[in-house]
Amino acid sequence: MTDRVYRVRTPIFPTYSEVKHLLRIFAGVAKTEVLRMIQSVGEQTGTPQDPVDWTDPDVWIDERLTESSREVAKRVWLESDKQLNPRHIYGSYLFINRYKLLQTDGEGIYVLSEDGERFLEDNGRVVVVLDRAEGLDELLSILATKQRAMRRDLLPEWSAFLKENSKFGTASTIKETLRRRLLNLVERGYVDRLGNSYSISKRGIQYLDRLQESGVSDPRRDVTRAVSGYNQAQREELRQRLESMDPVLFEGLIRDLLEAMGYEDVQVTKQSGDKGVDVTGTVQLGISSVSEVVQVKRHKGSIGRPVLDQLRGALPYHKAIRGTIITTGAFSKGCEQAALFPGAAPITLIDGQRLMDLLEEHDVGVQRREVVLIEVDEKYFDATETAVADEDNSADG
Repeated sequence: MTDRVYRVRTPIFPTYSEVKHLLRIFAGVAKTEVLRMIQSVGEQTGTPQDPVDWTDPDVWIDERLTESSREVAKRVWLESDKQLNPRHIYGSYLFINRYKLLQTDGEGIYVLSEDGERFLEDNGRVVVVLDRAEGLDELLSILATKQRAMRRDLLPEWSAFLKENSKFGTASTIKETLRRRLLNLVERGYVDRLGNSYSISKRGIQYLDRLQESGVSDPRRDVTRAVSGYNQAQREELRQRLESMDPVLFEGLIRDLLEAMGYEDVQVTKQSGDKGVDVTGTVQLGISSVSEVVQVKRHKGSIGRPVLDQLRGALPYHKAIRGTIITTGAFSKGCEQAALFPGAAPITLIDGQRLMDLLEEHDVGVQRREVVLIEVDEKYFDATETAVADEDNSADG
């Protein structure tokens, strides 16, 4: 495998754990048998009135496949401990063949290539080449400039990158290439996921460092890493500020945050007689306006269940139907388990990390500074040079 930078070519991008499973399973199987199984599954599309149910491979493998196709599908399903549905392995099949992780011998039987063996061993050099070939390093660079982002926040920069490095042009394909690569990076620990938002992890930053050490030089990545380092330092300063704030000012900060999040009638309660409630407000849920009470804990340790029970008991006093506990620290396991106890009023738990995410998301206590990168528009100059050349050719004719 060479060190050349390939164009991004795999739309149905797999996780590497899936690729490893299939490398072990396909080695020793005829390539034609694997392809026949994939085609047999793909041909059974069904109709809107009579859709094909693919949820249980234990059922459909025997019912819909024959002979060798059934055998290959069963191996995929059973040897992966029923983690890989044979219905959804086409992306891995393309990836394996595109990068020659498996090759065929004289009889058409799959055998592990040298790169395939190294891939199974987590050889860093092989993985780096594959990642760069499919744009994962670029995606990490984009994430490095953001503390936390949803997929829609990443799409503009990812789309611009694909326009220069792939043939993908439709909005749906671009979105799918992004979604699948994020899944790959999350599984490998390079990206952290919280709900629908993503952030680069410490391992992800270290991975970019390894790319630099491998001799890959990219000034743009240097800039994004510098931005990420600065943002992380600012986040640490924010954490320290929150932990040292005067309690009254901290309650005011939470009031400002709730208002920025769309809460109405937000009020900080009096210092006594509030039954553990620090802030109250109303939030619109559909067509209903719901009263909510918030308890604020500027606390470095873990919040236990007694605090939650106290807040839940205060709901009737404030005519509220749900509550929230916000802390600069964390929550005990017992507190987390009791938050959504069946039949009890729901209590939302926001720990220190999530609190900083919300402050950043709603620009409370932080400011966003835009970083502008100016790049030469190669397409513009290429088009101009082509137009001039065409005019010269026409004149000569």
